[in-house]
Amino acid sequence: MQITFWGVRGSIPMPGPTTVHFGGNTSCVEARAGKAILIFDGGTGLRLLGKKLLAEMPLVAHMFFSHVHWDHIQGFPFFEPAFVAGNEFHLYGGNNVSRTLEETLAGQMDHPNFPVHLTAMGAKMSFRDLAEGELVEIDDGQGGRVRVTNASGNHPQGVYAFRVEHRGRTFVYATDTEHYEGRIDERLLSLARGAQVLVYDSQYTPEEYAGTAGGKSKKGWGHSTFEEGARLAKAAGAGQLVLFHHDPLQGDAAVREKESRARALFPDVVAAYEGLSLEV
Repeated sequence: MQITFWGVRGSIPMPGPTTVHFGGNTSCVEARAGKAILIFDGGTGLRLLGKKLLAEMPLVAHMFFSHVHWDHIQGFPFFEPAFVAGNEFHLYGGNNVSRTLEETLAGQMDHPNFPVHLTAMGAKMSFRDLAEGELVEIDDGQGGRVRVTNASGNHPQGVYAFRVEHRGRTFVYATDTEHYEGRIDERLLSLARGAQVLVYDSQYTPEEYAGTAGGKSKKGWGHSTFEEGARLAKAAGAGQLVLFHHDPLQGDAAVREKESRARALFPDVVAAYEGLSLEV
């Protein structure tokens, strides 16, 4: 598999001189498994991915939404391939919110929020609301299958983490999840077991999370730290830990420091940045 990061920021886009290296777009990750295209979350990074995909049309892609908070869906109305007839998208999301994924995506494009409604998009779209632990199998276009499973994380209004398996290799995407003090989340531990690449919500430093830096505790806000990511990666026997969902207040220097501190806890760590591509 090939994993490419198009948006790595959390909460709100942060373009500007202090975020040039790691990028300011919100969550969007592309995975290629054989010929299959999988997309995880539709933050503002999705707009950049969409421009690249225009050269591959007509295309079929599978889009998995961890949850529907705004920083994970706000790029969808600007995803150009979705406006082109002949393209086909399969969209998956949790069924643990008051509205379905289709209703939520349509709602953010409804008057007065946006001038063009979801129904004006020309591509064929099919929506599937996932139950916890449900398996999705995708044809890889090369005689194989891609297996995608999920587990619930700890986040307000709910979130899914995803495990992608293809030809003996595994990639796990676990964003917007808060650790439990004093213990490892058994659901995420099981999901991440033996993964070659673990992408984990590392929005805060331990000091920011506790409130000893930044002035206010972030406990209960639904996000975690690089320290807890290292703990999970070690317990799961993961190969590489990718720090993800950087806080909007963290400029490039702060993210580099976070990466350096994480490497002292786990041997193979990289802080995600826009354009990072990993072979799994």
